[in-house]
Amino acid sequence: MNILVTNDDGINAKGIKALVGALSGLGKIYVVAPDSQKSACGHGITIHGPVMVEEVAYEGAEKAWAVSGTPADCVKLGVSMLIPGTIDVLFSGINQGGNMGTDILYSGTVSGAIEGILLGIPSVAVSFDTNTGVDFGPSKIISRTVCKRMMTKELERETLLNVNVPYIPEDQIKGVQITKLGIREYTESFQERKDPRGGLYYWYSGSPTNVFSEEDTDVMAIEKGYISITPIHFDLTNYRIINDIKDWGIKYESNAK
Repeated sequence: MNILVTNDDGINAKGIKALVGALSGLGKIYVVAPDSQKSACGHGITIHGPVMVEEVAYEGAEKAWAVSGTPADCVKLGVSMLIPGTIDVLFSGINQGGNMGTDILYSGTVSGAIEGILLGIPSVAVSFDTNTGVDFGPSKIISRTVCKRMMTKELERETLLNVNVPYIPEDQIKGVQITKLGIREYTESFQERKDPRGGLYYWYSGSPTNVFSEEDTDVMAIEKGYISITPIHFDLTNYRIINDIKDWGIKYESNAK
């Protein structure tokens, strides 16, 4: 089995090294990851400039490449240009910081997995709900477990698994819950600053404010001490209101003469 590993924290991040270690022995591991921090880059791709690639030595991997682009760039390049043969499964992570609810719209970690399913590869995003903790033990355990299941189970096409691990001692983790996306809002602010030449710029900061509206959400599962696994697909259509919008009677009236 060929496994592609990527992330958005950068190829030298502790989380991706932990993930490679977790998947060791399950197949041939190829690492294609950004050469620097790309958190919150969403599903951006590089189209107005070159994408630089450098092959690097990487413990536990058959081959590894550091890429100047985004996680989506890494997956595209890895699959189409860099890795020999077919990729059987893709893992993105282990991200430092949870990716729950609306986080997935910004997350480079989840976008790496989305690019995987766009290319027809069963994909998993793994996130650890802390920006500072470095004990990836539980995240490694669940990553390996999910990967082994995916060797025998068929994941529906165009669907990824979004895994979030709570930041609590391992002996306090209550188990695994299969969830849906919850609501996660942020208290946001911009700090106004000036550069050495007097130019004005703004620095964003935000902290999550969780809204616990339903029991079966990823946000609630993490809050209660469970590992959350959410199946996600990229069809954002609101099928419930399609007929309502049809009833609006929107028509195109040309001004052409």
